[in-house]
Amino acid sequence: MSHPASTNRYFVPDPSYFPLVGSVALLLLAGGAVLTFNSITGGGLLLAAGFAVMVYMLFGWFGRVIDESEGGSYNLQVDRSFRWAMAWFIFSEVMFFAAFFGALFYIRVLSVPEIASPDQAALWNGFKDVWPTAGPAAKDSFTPMHAWGIPAFNTLLLLSSGVTVTWAHWGLIANKRQQLIVGLALTVALGLLFVGLQAYEYALAYGKMNLKMTTGVYGSTFYMLTGFHGFHVTLGATMLIVILLRAMKGHFTAERHFAFEAVAWYWHFVDVVWLGLFVVIYWL
Repeated sequence: MSHPASTNRYFVPDPSYFPLVGSVALLLLAGGAVLTFNSITGGGLLLAAGFAVMVYMLFGWFGRVIDESEGGSYNLQVDRSFRWAMAWFIFSEVMFFAAFFGALFYIRVLSVPEIASPDQAALWNGFKDVWPTAGPAAKDSFTPMHAWGIPAFNTLLLLSSGVTVTWAHWGLIANKRQQLIVGLALTVALGLLFVGLQAYEYALAYGKMNLKMTTGVYGSTFYMLTGFHGFHVTLGATMLIVILLRAMKGHFTAERHFAFEAVAWYWHFVDVVWLGLFVVIYWL
């Protein structure tokens, strides 16, 4: 039974079947992935069905939440719980990337020097303590990815997108709807351009630089860190598109707009992670 936001009672949503739909989607995705990876017939169809059910769940469940928000069901207590939830979610993402940065630190600072030390000469004679390296057992040569070029331009794009989303936020607070919409549209465009350029960078790495997932420890760490970040940029851009469409429909006020703030927090987090990646992956 729902209660209006004017009361002091915490909002309790009506029962929903969407968690069950989401579980079915995950089951289809997992099953389809297993079949596809093992080249078993029907894996692609299961994957497609899983994605379709997931999209249906996202539209239905998030649409209900938007309706509840626009209908005034959420009071300040609910708003605080949303903020805490988003803060903890971003913290979990920080820990997610911290684990990968830690793995890279372990490889570069501890593992590679140890393998190249005189104590290991009997096993890996001739291996040198240099980075980047594919490891002592690597046979094929590769060209490492350099910082200046697409990575530097992508850094400029993400930093600019942080400015445009902040400018959009200022427009929302000042009740300037046009500034809000233009700022969000620019942020989405910059984010999508970033993803497109990263895909182009991957194509160059595979086609001309022989830098692949199988290129030893350098290739695996490069694609692990930049690939997961690219996924997060794609997710953030998708959320920004939803916020843009809502802004165009007249949603949000200067006083109540946490959905916008949550996505902005996430986008700034993505920006900061990229700065770290640019330094440790491309530059150093």
